Amino acid sequence: MPVTPAPPVAPPKPTWDPGQVEGPFPWLRPTIRIRLTLLYGGMFLIAGILLLSIIYLLAAQALRQGNALPFQIVGGQVKVSSTNCPGVMGGPLEPEQFNAAVNQCVLEQRRHALDDLLSRSLMALLGLSIIAFAFGYAMAGRVLSPLGKITRTARRVVGSDLTRRIELDGPDDELKELADTFDEMLDRLERAFTAQQRFVANASHELRTPLAINRTLLEVHLSDPGAPVELQQLGKTLLATNERSEQLVEGLLLLARSENQIVERKPVDLAEVASRAVDQVRGEAEAKGVEIRGERAPAVVQGNGVLLERIALNLVQNAVRYNVPEGGWVEVVTEAQHDQAVLLVSNTGPVVPAYEVDNLFEPFRRLRTERTGSDKGVGLGLSIARSVARAHGGRIQAMPREGGGLVMRVTLPL
Repeated sequence: MPVTPAPPVAPPKPTWDPGQVEGPFPWLRPTIRIRLTLLYGGMFLIAGILLLSIIYLLAAQALRQGNALPFQIVGGQVKVSSTNCPGVMGGPLEPEQFNAAVNQCVLEQRRHALDDLLSRSLMALLGLSIIAFAFGYAMAGRVLSPLGKITRTARRVVGSDLTRRIELDGPDDELKELADTFDEMLDRLERAFTAQQRFVANASHELRTPLAINRTLLEVHLSDPGAPVELQQLGKTLLATNERSEQLVEGLLLLARSENQIVERKPVDLAEVASRAVDQVRGEAEAKGVEIRGERAPAVVQGNGVLLERIALNLVQNAVRYNVPEGGWVEVVTEAQHDQAVLLVSNTGPVVPAYEVDNLFEPFRRLRTERTGSDKGVGLGLSIARSVARAHGGRIQAMPREGGGLVMRVTLPL
């Protein structure tokens, strides 16, 4: 009787949930929306009460001044007592003239009272507007201060300082929830980067040791004068393959380490770094008949000297190895311009199509898709140079030279 296979077991669900369980009364939670609503509503209410009170006081004062009698009866005669009635003269008047004069003075006083009320109200509104904008600016800064703290922490984390945490205090609102979620994400990232660094260290030891042992054994057998010619030839081939594997391991480990930002930075002169790289490649260049030239002006940057030397060394080595058979040259120039340190490496060589330039920075990629079987390297030089430049906050660009070859331009912040 055939046995029915058991159904596949579903994978376990993730236990980490970034969400937060809401309480029994979620509408009582002091969210940022409720706080902003209460803040702006309270500010509007206070401003309205102040403006209403000021207008009431100004209107009362204007009415008190405008209700003063424009005439006084003195000794049976009408005497003008207001300065707002310049057209009415005192003296004996007929009833019709007296009524017209009273109406004219009342209208004139009312107009002056309204003009005075309008001018004072505008001044009060201007003062209240200034106070309201200043108070609103201060309150907005207080409300948005947690966002500023989150932003500053994120900027420090960009510099590979994963030990930073926001640890936001205050009410349990959306901003605190965002900060707590960001802290949890940083914890996971720190654990991941720590595991990666531990893996790189272990891989460095585990991969280098057997390759070093193989190289030692091969060199010992090759040093035996009584070894057959076929065995010596095989040993040289294996030794070259082992050396290539060592270069590949060193390149991969360096590429993995240089993907991160540089935490410890020291002043490094790009001209000195380039000169050291040129000295290391000069023997190979002379053997190939390639001339190395160029002026190297001082350009001091903040970074890691070993990694920056690796950039210059990889670029100069590539410029020497991928050159013309005769009459070739390599020009290495360093300079400081526009708050940037610039390293230029130009060379003669085969014509490079523009559409192939970006592919040169991919790992294990060479010109015309040549991947293996080359004695010019393992195809990681430009990838390492780009990673190191990015880790220092700079960039590297490649441009085809007219007539053949490349112009490699590295820019780093001073």
